[in-house]
Amino acid sequence: MEKVGIGIIGCGNISGAYLKAMTGFEILDIRGVADMNEAAAKGKAEEFSVPVATIDGLLADPNVEVILNLTIPRAHVEVGLKALAAGKHTYSEKPLGINFEEGKRLADAAEKAGLRIGSAPDTFLGGGHQAAREVIDSGVLGQAIGGSATFMRPGHESWHPNPDFYYDIGGGPMLDMGPYYITDLVNLFGPVSRVAGFATMLRKERVITSEPRKGETISVKVPTHIAGVLSFEGGAVVQVTMSFDVAGHRHSPIEIYGTEGSMLVPDPNFFKGPVEVLKKGGEFEDYPVTLPYADGNYRSLGLADMAYAIRTNRPHRASGSLALHVLEVMEAFNVAAETGKTVDITTTTRRPDPLSASLVDGMLAQ
Repeated sequence: MEKVGIGIIGCGNISGAYLKAMTGFEILDIRGVADMNEAAAKGKAEEFSVPVATIDGLLADPNVEVILNLTIPRAHVEVGLKALAAGKHTYSEKPLGINFEEGKRLADAAEKAGLRIGSAPDTFLGGGHQAAREVIDSGVLGQAIGGSATFMRPGHESWHPNPDFYYDIGGGPMLDMGPYYITDLVNLFGPVSRVAGFATMLRKERVITSEPRKGETISVKVPTHIAGVLSFEGGAVVQVTMSFDVAGHRHSPIEIYGTEGSMLVPDPNFFKGPVEVLKKGGEFEDYPVTLPYADGNYRSLGLADMAYAIRTNRPHRASGSLALHVLEVMEAFNVAAETGKTVDITTTTRRPDPLSASLVDGMLAQ
């Protein structure tokens, strides 16, 4: 199958994970990496033995079919629109945009141009999460009742070298970590219909305790503790908590409840992890994870799936529709908190197709 030319814009922290994982998918042909910071682009090009380019050069290159957009969240839509205007499909790091309005603008532009957009997270395609999907689809848990999704940490200023953007517009625990959890929940339950939520920002400043900027103070511009409820079209109700304010807790990342059983789902920030299932009257037991992409980092799996989808003319799983729906859901938490009202979700999305156990060794043709 003919390879798909990929141009990468953005050579920050996450680009290394993508470049390392992309070597496992033969469909992906890296045509160049670019960044506004030329030194960053040259550094990544040298580290991974790929061509260095300029942003304009990638957009003009006829051999680049997809722009992989790894810029900061506030630049995702701007870069995505430029890629579409240049006739390129685009796949971005999460979130799709910093608000629903600009995400919708990107989706509308892609539809008008007849081009594809995709977005991380693609961790829901990992073996652990596909095994959890298998449990749901098998009916062993009975009718879906609900569940919980929990991410609570002290904050990124304790480890990240430049944590500012986590507390800037476009950041915060919901837009930073919410995509992993809500995307996985849509993978399991289908689309969301309504959201209720509360949000707090109890600290207006944070002190960086990581190197090299230890001791610096940064401003907080977004809520850092969000709690609420998702009501799904299928009837399930899930409690959600996303926080950069909590010292520690003992909640599982995702728990799923049905009339006949319950399930513990792996951390959706990772592709792998154990799945545990409890059947009514019994105890939690390990569920065998035999599906592929369950043993490491595959932070380009969604991009590879999109590339195969381009070549075989089928829907891709980490789609723009899915990312836009998740973005609207995340924004609805703040809207609900500000208005004191439950928010109806205006978008819906196709539940992504599950992966087949036969799709190993970087092959995603079906």
